[in-house]
Amino acid sequence: MKTFVAQIVYRIECEEQSTDQYEEQWRLIFAEDEPLALKEAQKVAKDEEATIIDRHGRTIIWKLVAVKDLQPIEIGNGELLFSVVKEVEPIAAPVWVR
Repeated sequence: MKTFVAQIVYRIECEEQSTDQYEEQWRLIFAEDEPLALKEAQKVAKDEEATIIDRHGRTIIWKLVAVKDLQPIEIGNGELLFSVVKEVEPIAAPVWVR
């Protein structure tokens, strides 16, 4: 049995309101090979689609967009699961003056 990481993307739809919200999930998948891992990731992703009613009575839907990526990984102490580099614009000067 091999271990894979699946990147799954859902679109969050809200009735009465147009939003461009997405949820990105990273899930562990166990399978014998990559084609079976992709099938399992698709099944897990589809099973996690949801429709809920929020506190304002609106219907909110998590709709599967895609299994965006699937990568084999080794499971062990200290293994890297996810890394991201974010660039931000530095503030040239403080916005307050003393």
